[in-house]
Parts: sequence; C-alpha cells; structure tokens
Amino acid sequence: MYKKYIKRCLDFLLSLCAIIILSPILLVLCILVRTKLGSPIFFHQERPGRHEKIFTLCKFRTMTDERDENGELLPDSMRLTRFGKFLRATSLDELPELFNILKGDMSIIGPRPLLVSYLPYYSEREKLRHSVRPGLTGLAQVSGRNFIDWDRRMEKDVEYVENLTFAMDLKVLWMTVQTVLGHSEEVAEDTNAVEGNFAEIRKKRLEETGSLEKKEAAF
Repeated sequence: MYKKYIKRCLDFLLSLCAIIILSPILLVLCILVRTKLGSPIFFHQERPGRHEKIFTLCKFRTMTDERDENGELLPDSMRLTRFGKFLRATSLDELPELFNILKGDMSIIGPRPLLVSYLPYYSEREKLRHSVRPGLTGLAQVSGRNFIDWDRRMEKDVEYVENLTFAMDLKVLWMTVQTVLGHSEEVAEDTNAVEGNFAEIRKKRLEETGSLEKKEAAF
C-alpha cells in the first residue's frame, strides 16, 4: 500500500510544501548563481527514471563556462568555484529537483538517478534500482556514497528497493539530515571520479569476461 500509493502522495505534498516554503531561498540562490557562475542558472541533464524512462534532471549549476585559448572547456576542477563547492557540500544545488519530484519523475527517497550511458552496464539484479522512482537522496548516499565502491553502492540501492517501507524512508531521511547538517561529503554530488568511472569499470570487467558484445547487443 505504501509503496504503490502513499509514497507518491507524500512526495507530491511534501515537495509542493517545500517549494512554497523554500521559495525565498530558491530566489536568492537563482540570483547568486547568475551573479557568480553566469547563465544559464540551471544544469539540465537526461537521467533514467522508473522503468528506465528518461527524464530531464534539474539542478543549480555549480561550475563556470571558462574555456581555454582554443575555446575548449577547462577541466571540471578548474571550473568548480568556491561557491560551487559550497552548493554541493550543502546539497543546495539539488533543490531544483523538488520540481522533478512534484512532476513525478523522482521521489524524495530512492536510488540516485545516474547517467544514461550507464544503462548497459548494470547486472540483472542491479536493474531493480529502476523499478522505483529515483530519489533526491537514498540509502547508498547516506551509507558513504563517495567512500564505497560501485558494487556496494549498487547493492545498497537494491537493498532499499527490496525493503521499501515507510520506516525505511524515515530512516534514510533522518540519516540524510544528520549527514547534511554534519557537512559530510557523502551526499554531495560532484563531477566526480567515482561517478565518472562506473561505465569504464564495468566495460573493462565485461571485456575481461568476454560478455561486452552480448550486453551491448541486448541494450
């Protein structure tokens, strides 16, 4: 009952209330991002949601568009400013995702939506993470997101899906509050070597087992 009906109703009501209550903060952040980082204010990227349906994730941008003499974007580390790091460390850059939750693309609690390019590299068990809506925060994030390897992180996502209850969501929500208030980097989205390497790690593993061609054909 909770997973099928109540969770979505709570997501809608809570995200709507949060947008209304946080609207002054959202407005201030829009002004600061525009002033300090430029335009556009928001970062949009396609991500897979429930049943692998693609949706457009919305976040505050955290990097500039600085380029080298050849017009090429500078490395992420050089474009990430102190203000951008602050947005990530406090998870304020994630606030626009409240609109994704309101629309039904996402949930407050659930596996984080990763890159579309990762889809061919999940195991059959790991694909269970896409049987629910992706979340603003999730069990993997509060279990040490940037400090556990991909296999354990995916296992945490599956563990969440297999044990999805109201009590589980309350637990993850409470752990998220503790993590954010503690200014931990565990829930801070970064451009990050961890996330960026997933496809490469799995591709290498599949090549070593000789099953890459079969995986890509199936995708």
